[in-house]
Amino acid sequence: MRFASWRLVEELLRLSDVVLELTDSRDPLNTRSAKLERMASRAGRPLIVVINKADLVPRSVCEEWKSFFRNRLGLEAVYVSARERLGTRVLRQTIKRVVLESGASRRRIVVSIFGLPKVGKSTLVNTLKGRRSVPTSPYPGSPGYTVKARLLRIGGGIYLIDTPGILPPEGRDVEAVIRSRPVDEIPNPERVAADLIRKVLKYNRRAFLDAYGLEAEDPSEIIAGVARIRGWMRGGEPNTYEASKAIIRDYLDGKIVYYYSPPADPGAAPRGGQP
Repeated sequence: MRFASWRLVEELLRLSDVVLELTDSRDPLNTRSAKLERMASRAGRPLIVVINKADLVPRSVCEEWKSFFRNRLGLEAVYVSARERLGTRVLRQTIKRVVLESGASRRRIVVSIFGLPKVGKSTLVNTLKGRRSVPTSPYPGSPGYTVKARLLRIGGGIYLIDTPGILPPEGRDVEAVIRSRPVDEIPNPERVAADLIRKVLKYNRRAFLDAYGLEAEDPSEIIAGVARIRGWMRGGEPNTYEASKAIIRDYLDGKIVYYYSPPADPGAAPRGGQP
């Protein structure tokens, strides 16, 4: 897993007219990057929070998050499902609007996209590119890494910078752990999976019943149950090591679903979820 250096991020911000920050609709707070937001603000670049995987949560919750980012944090926000190709037209319209509102009048709008691992950056890029995307020439005279960067024309005068934009996770939530390295390299996956299970169950008591048909609510029982379902046994006992990694992968892939509403204030705890 290769993270973009903050030096590269700073370089890409200078080359961009607008910045997209992808978050996961199930947990927008812990999949955002406050550092990226600060850097974009210092660089004078408008930033749009893109709440991806909107197909996993109710539309009303996505609207709440859009309002939270706009009204509480002063950030433009839209929600999309890159996998289902939903909301991309609104995203394109928002890109053009925020550039115009920033005072720029450009025939060519250059966009950079950033996000934590597994928030759907590659899927969104491929969805926006479609079949009509055309690579153009590299940036002339660009310093550093982006001397090899290419622009992808995606229509309507919008171009994507074709460079890595994977950000290192921030904070101490379990999201930071499972997104900081490949699943096979996570130390003590049983403990991490248990932490993830407890977090999910806090907001959705049916999550593992819906995902695996398991009615248990104890993390160790859920992990063992997944091992039995997959036929992963070792010496007559469930292989909890492999089952834990499978649960983490299934969560990252969107199979395990939960959501919560935004906090009343940016520093407060999230509100509620599914019964």
